Amino acid sequence: MMLMRGNAACPGCPIPRELDALLEVTGEKTVLVVPASCSTVIMGDSRGMPSRVPVVHSAFAASPAIASGLKSALEARGEKATVVVWAGDGGTGDIGFASLSGAAERNEDILYVCYDNEAYMNTGIQRSGLTPFGAWTTTTPSGKREWKKPVPQLIAEHGVPYVATASIAYIFDYQAKVRKAKDIVGFRYIHLLSPCPPGWRHDSSLTVDVAKLAVETGIWPLYEIERGKFRLTSISKTLTDKKKRKPVTEYLKLQGRFANLTQEQIKEIQDEVDRMWEELVKAEN
Repeated sequence: MMLMRGNAACPGCPIPRELDALLEVTGEKTVLVVPASCSTVIMGDSRGMPSRVPVVHSAFAASPAIASGLKSALEARGEKATVVVWAGDGGTGDIGFASLSGAAERNEDILYVCYDNEAYMNTGIQRSGLTPFGAWTTTTPSGKREWKKPVPQLIAEHGVPYVATASIAYIFDYQAKVRKAKDIVGFRYIHLLSPCPPGWRHDSSLTVDVAKLAVETGIWPLYEIERGKFRLTSISKTLTDKKKRKPVTEYLKLQGRFANLTQEQIKEIQDEVDRMWEELVKAEN
């Protein structure tokens, strides 16, 4: 294992396994840049950290800039290493978006992975731009009124060579995408759905089940955008037929954060998922 035993993750948290799966592919010649997030705590305190690779802990907004500088410094020294930003949704889509966009626009040779637990979990479950519509957080007690920010599509619009979505429920697909991204020169971005038991209010034993249902209901489509060409991952390709997708209620009912949704709101979510899939099918064709 690249991530050693002993960390401060909550029961059922997928982050240690997600990070370990990443490092299994990128190997010991990896440098992690981790902005303020749950991973900052999980990776350890002043007594040490469980990672076998170097880690730079960064301010919220600075990780893509720091990673860009690290990559340039390593190249100047003639050293080859994969520089990875490992960031949550708040540090990606909100506080860190300016430097993320800048790094993507410059096509910096770094891999950026957003583990998306859909709120600011480390500081008390506050709403982020990537919190989904209708979800309870401590700052949206009656449910978020806005839709989730489409960060993968926004990054793809920068013309970067590789963008992909992934899920801990399909770990081999996730690792295959990391493997592909590792060998591409330029800016690479992977957006990884990362269920959070305390924040999503589901039992800690259901993390993988919830992540799987996100894919099966079509809420979380798995795809790649490689050099501008969109392609659904084989797992999601079977869901282009609406009849093969499970109803969104199967996903929503396992999570207490959606307990206050009205039937009208659930229908609104289902309609939005169906509309999104119409666009996905057009994009692939």
